[in-house]
Amino acid sequence: MNTQTETTNAVARLGDGPLTESGVVEHLHPLFLRMLSRNERTGEIYLANHSLGRPMDAVSVEVARQLDAWYDDLDGAWDPWIDLRDQFRKSIARIISCSQWDAVVPKTSAGQGLRAVINALPRNQQTKHNIVATRGEFDSVDFILKANAHKGIAEICWVDSNKDGLYCPDDIISQITNQTDLVVFSMVGFVTGQLMDDIDRIIETAHRNNALVLIDAYHAFGTIPIEFDQLDADFLVAGSYKYIRGGAGACFLVINPRHLSTDGGIPKQDDLFTTDTGWFAKKDTFAYGRSDEPEFAPGGDAWLESTPPPLVYAQANPGLHLVAEIGVERLRTYSLDQQDFLCDQLRKNNIEPRVLDLHGAFVLIPSADGQSAIKALKASGVNADARPCPRTGEWMIRLCPDLLNTRAELTQAAHRIGQALA
Repeated sequence: MNTQTETTNAVARLGDGPLTESGVVEHLHPLFLRMLSRNERTGEIYLANHSLGRPMDAVSVEVARQLDAWYDDLDGAWDPWIDLRDQFRKSIARIISCSQWDAVVPKTSAGQGLRAVINALPRNQQTKHNIVATRGEFDSVDFILKANAHKGIAEICWVDSNKDGLYCPDDIISQITNQTDLVVFSMVGFVTGQLMDDIDRIIETAHRNNALVLIDAYHAFGTIPIEFDQLDADFLVAGSYKYIRGGAGACFLVINPRHLSTDGGIPKQDDLFTTDTGWFAKKDTFAYGRSDEPEFAPGGDAWLESTPPPLVYAQANPGLHLVAEIGVERLRTYSLDQQDFLCDQLRKNNIEPRVLDLHGAFVLIPSADGQSAIKALKASGVNADARPCPRTGEWMIRLCPDLLNTRAELTQAAHRIGQALA
């Protein structure tokens, strides 16, 4: 039995109803025996699932299989490797309800997707790109935007949070004008876990002003249901590092199909095409033609770059398949139940979590000194992390339960946290 079939069968045995801890433990935990063995060996309670997700046993199997293809077939491995890449794209399209799977373009980081978009914006040599973004974007996005501003390529209109470190959709909307080229914001904030509301109004306002919209969905992908076709954003970036358990390097950019050519070819100067490109974006890639003008492949393949990293898809596909089979709606409900339980246990241990009305997959504990708090938690046997709020400077300890955390483990974690932070 291959690993994909094993996962499909395990999920099928759960039935169609809401996830239950007993069902998860019985049917899904056997897919994670290496991780569960580590839990027993170390005694550590892992609550940093919002950071580096815990891999399935299938990851090592699938990576080894692709390495075997290299050893056995040498350059003959490329056919299954390309199939693997396209399976990666199809699984993502399924999870985010994108009807055109080749609109999903593999990238090695979400930042790479952002750069591809910035380098696709039409540019008058006498002007800069006008980009609206929040101060709460993840460090790589924030740094890329600032680097473009420093280089004179873009002018960034920064939207600040309120006094609580949260972002109001109206504050973003108020900065969008007919001079705006691109609007960048996170669906779920990486510090507070804030789930942005009124996303449709932000997109509608941007489009009414002929601006494009890029959504960073890294902390939403796999945890918040996304209907990409219905959302009507122009671009979305995310990756498998966190909730999809796919490790580093398995990221992607999704492009609204209205921006993609069905035939490919040489784009017009005012067409939307990126200069972040390479030979896999060429039309008739393996014909090795050398036209004087760039002839792009049709669809999302026009946004590919150079030779892809196939082992990345081998490491990411098992987690993608698991999420696709379970369904994000069911995972979201289970996650919220776990978060509520953990918050109740924290309160019983004299820790008051910060709970937002709209939030992603992790629980917050405010802290004056997040770095010291994390060291204390680590020493107590709880693996978590903390980030400072860009506006307030207050640290937020982030705790993210997932499928491998039982209620007994969360109860123990809350006790350890209460002792460590007392």
